[in-house]
Amino acid sequence: MIEPRAPVPHPWATFCAHGGRVAAARAAFGGADWIDLSTGIAPWSWPVDTLAGLDRLPEPAEIAALEAAAARAFGVADPAQVVAVPGTDLAMRLLAPLIGARAPAVRHPGYAGHRAAWPGAELVAEGPGDHDLFVLASPANPDGRLAGPVDLLAAPMTLVLDEAYADPAAGLCPHASDRLIVLRSFGKFYGLPGLRLGFVVAGDRIAGGLRAMLGDWPVSSPAVAIGTAAYRDIAWRRAQASRIVETGALLDTVLHEAGLALAGSAPLFRLVACDDAARLFGTLAHHAILTRPFADRTDRLRIGLPRGATALTRLAAALEEYRS
Repeated sequence: MIEPRAPVPHPWATFCAHGGRVAAARAAFGGADWIDLSTGIAPWSWPVDTLAGLDRLPEPAEIAALEAAAARAFGVADPAQVVAVPGTDLAMRLLAPLIGARAPAVRHPGYAGHRAAWPGAELVAEGPGDHDLFVLASPANPDGRLAGPVDLLAAPMTLVLDEAYADPAAGLCPHASDRLIVLRSFGKFYGLPGLRLGFVVAGDRIAGGLRAMLGDWPVSSPAVAIGTAAYRDIAWRRAQASRIVETGALLDTVLHEAGLALAGSAPLFRLVACDDAARLFGTLAHHAILTRPFADRTDRLRIGLPRGATALTRLAAALEEYRS
């Protein structure tokens, strides 16, 4: 069993729980026009013209159309396997009692939400051993590791596979069952995290049980309308994938020129290794650039994709100050 390192007493502890705390960063460091690189969310959003449907509840047929559009994007033949949820973080907490594992394991290091949903789980670095449930992400958060699909499909226990950062790839969604439960996020790739939309892909028992728990209106009418239209927008999806790859390459160059080594990466973020990550975090924060520190890994900092040349230039200038 792996025990996380004791948290380091440092002002950055406020920002170690999760990304996106720009208001707290502004209060702590001052500054304006903050660049938020802390979340691993695409900095380009699918264009939303209006929040349609605020004056009514979503119709069952509309929710079914959303799930069908998501199923096509994930390569899932049967839309009944795809359950729309108000964010995968909540979905994990609902899945825990549905699965009912006696001896769960969670991969560590990994997403803190997995441990929150299964607080009694053992933390493991690699394989799940003799456990009856293994919870992991692929690409992993924060190091971007990809789990081997052959090993996962042959695993003798129930798996909860968090593919929040897998878009636009289908990942293992086409193989989902009650023994391989896959979580997919809408907001990260489509740049709309505040919409709180995600999906659970599973077999009949888990999908049916989750739908019963969520009730008739699992997600809002705007989420249904926006999600359905976005998943049907194949041209935008391809353009977004290209933007992510191109900007990632530019970010790699900036980090390399700053002398920072990569400890891991995924399309939407990079994990850098440095002995004084606290100083790096603080230097960037004083330039109104928010990144993601880790309480139990004070030699790591996660950096998301900047949007456009101006943000990249600001990041490069802040990193130059850090080096000097």
